[in-house]
Amino acid sequence: MLTKMMPLCAVQMCSSTDVEENLSEIEKQLLTLAYEPQQLVVLPECCMFFGGKDTAQLSLAKKQKETKSLTRKLSALAVKFNVFLVAGSIPVLSKVAEKFTNTCIVFSPNGEQLASYDKLHLFDVAVADNAKNYCESRYALAGEQTTVVDIAGVKVGLSICYDLRFPELFRQLTQQGAKVITVPSAFTRVTGAAHWLTLLRARAIENQVYIIAAGQEGVHLNSRETWGHSVIINPWGEIIAQRDTGKGIICADYNEQELLKVRNAMPVAAHNRFNNKLMSYE
Repeated sequence: MLTKMMPLCAVQMCSSTDVEENLSEIEKQLLTLAYEPQQLVVLPECCMFFGGKDTAQLSLAKKQKETKSLTRKLSALAVKFNVFLVAGSIPVLSKVAEKFTNTCIVFSPNGEQLASYDKLHLFDVAVADNAKNYCESRYALAGEQTTVVDIAGVKVGLSICYDLRFPELFRQLTQQGAKVITVPSAFTRVTGAAHWLTLLRARAIENQVYIIAAGQEGVHLNSRETWGHSVIINPWGEIIAQRDTGKGIICADYNEQELLKVRNAMPVAAHNRFNNKLMSYE
């Protein structure tokens, strides 16, 4: 039996409100990649625009609808570097007036859009940092469905940042066949230091999947501080690549034989009594 292998990569950024500057930074990081066929590269949440006002994101979403400039540029990068590109997230104008979705788009090495995912869980919280309060739902519209996409024969589930706190989503993605789950993020420094790695390892262990988490890191123009610590975790919960701070890229190999070894040794999916129906106990 042939072992399916695939290089997995995560790009860590400190994105600004300058789209061209962010695009240049992504290209700079992709230039450091060793050429390998069928590489999967994950960008952070808000990879093309971050640190500005939500109204500016809405304006960018309106421009994107008219010109398709963001998707065209990201598609071109996938072609130029011959990679499967999970483009973190960009603002996409929704059908609801004055609202956009925080949308992750997957491109193939020939530039084709393979799938998209609208962030399901919106970050409306109070945090003890410079920003104090976040209300993503003010201008963003929550998604309504999960997405699993076939990438070179490997099923990949999509999530974004705050989704990480909802294990039900990751369980659904796994039940839909995901063996890799991507987590493009912009975790705050406070919540990241407290929970980021714990949550990522838990999602990998309980679902027996590879996790690729690409983060924003640093202090942004609106004084928001992001945690970074981009990481790739295997189905046993081991960290196989990590970058704590600064811009850069990390890579590790997806090994299907290792994933199946973990799942066969501890078949939690088969043991899960909640897979088909909820159990009730008197």
